[in-house]
Amino acid sequence: MMSLRLAVAAAVAAWGITVPLALLAQQFDCAQAGSQNALTYCAEQDWIAADSDLNRVYRRVRALMQQIDADLPVAERGAEVQLRDAQRGWITYRDAACAVEGYMFHGGTAEPMIVYGCLARLTAARTEDLRALLAM
Repeated sequence: MMSLRLAVAAAVAAWGITVPLALLAQQFDCAQAGSQNALTYCAEQDWIAADSDLNRVYRRVRALMQQIDADLPVAERGAEVQLRDAQRGWITYRDAACAVEGYMFHGGTAEPMIVYGCLARLTAARTEDLRALLAM
């Protein structure tokens, strides 16, 4: 399965936005971001951090679901499979919802920033939903 970062990069390329290699290596001070390139870079970094947090929490919830399954009779197990299926469905939803938000700026230089911002926002919300499962 293609990672979302690769999918977004492919979408950016499909939008016809070219980013020089030197720019890709450039670091921005996100507290002082003013150019569109800096804003987009910082939005991407926010999404990467949110995705990393989500993956950490997901692993913990998955372990909990495995523990629940282990305590159930074989015929009643399914917590881990349900979690996996829910997560896959949520990823499909998130990616489509963020693509829709991006279309509000379709073809413009702000489009990738809007998509990354949406990805970060929805990913953080999903992480909180998963954390709530750990608190039950």
